[in-house]
Amino acid sequence: MNDRLALELLQEEGPLTAPQLKELTGLSRPSVADLVERLTGAGLIEVVGESGEQRRGPNAKLYGIVARRAYLAALDVRTDSATAVVADLLGRPLAQAALPVDAVEEAVDRLEELVREAGADRLHTVVIGAPGLVAPGTGELRDTAGLPAWHRDLVAAVQRRLPAVVVVENETNLAALAEQRVGAARDLDSFVLLWLGDGVGAAVVLDGRLRRGASGGAGEIGFLPVPGTGGLPSATNCDGGFHELTGRAGVAALAAAHGYRGPVEEAVAGAAGPAFLDALADRLALGAAAVAAILDPGCLVLGGELGRAGGPDLAARVARRLTTLSPVPTEVRAGDLGDTAVLTGARLAARESAQSVLFTA
Repeated sequence: MNDRLALELLQEEGPLTAPQLKELTGLSRPSVADLVERLTGAGLIEVVGESGEQRRGPNAKLYGIVARRAYLAALDVRTDSATAVVADLLGRPLAQAALPVDAVEEAVDRLEELVREAGADRLHTVVIGAPGLVAPGTGELRDTAGLPAWHRDLVAAVQRRLPAVVVVENETNLAALAEQRVGAARDLDSFVLLWLGDGVGAAVVLDGRLRRGASGGAGEIGFLPVPGTGGLPSATNCDGGFHELTGRAGVAALAAAHGYRGPVEEAVAGAAGPAFLDALADRLALGAAAVAAILDPGCLVLGGELGRAGGPDLAARVARRLTTLSPVPTEVRAGDLGDTAVLTGARLAARESAQSVLFTA
């Protein structure tokens, strides 16, 4: 337990001296000395420099995690694109590239090339973020959202060809992890991330834990029946649901109705005018009210490309509209990470997964 605590401190705080480890852990000096010797012998930490403090005698040694002990990969797989990044055990990116789509074996070939470009011989952990339902426990990517077949084929090929731990996670859940660790939700234990991009999704974090639901379907808010669509969604098609109003195509149509036909991100950023933003906020508040009434998360984070483009202005408009629809107090924030959140979340998840294994071995 003491070893794990010290490793977590080195992850969170960066390199530390033995006296700093003593202060932060509350252990005695001999216990810290034994701990440092054990972790150094296990190849988990090493001397990475000196403290630089002026004192009598030599400067104190700085100890840090051996970042090259394991290498990780994170993949962001969209309906029409795929991006991979290779990182070290600290989660620091070393190499990144787009992967060919609809060409599964070539995509894995490119991933293996990326591993070599990063200076690694093999991967310890791979985390793949993909749209759609991911079954808890098995990690199976279910075909419930009309995804291209190559999504599932790519997951299977990575699992077959790479001698690594392969984890599959819903993309919006990974975006929520990123916003929670390094983004707009850093100070929150409970929140819902509303992903606004080509499609719309949600991720639920309550009491510090990501909630996936019994089948992995928690947050499939695009299927939520809402007024204003002229129809109802089906089990295999979210047209007629919240997606129709707030997905990219629906937002573009709303902007066009307000006389703006430029890029959707620019429309959401304010180019389409305040009347458009008010109308979009009205639409978003419908889903936000349902989330607040059922989950009472305390905060809604508008993520994805469009959530970030709307920024605090759109968030404030949604918050004002939400107060007229729901008695449940709910703060609304703009996400910090936008389109990069999925890949960042996958990289952080890979780091945490690998460290949980290596730090307890």
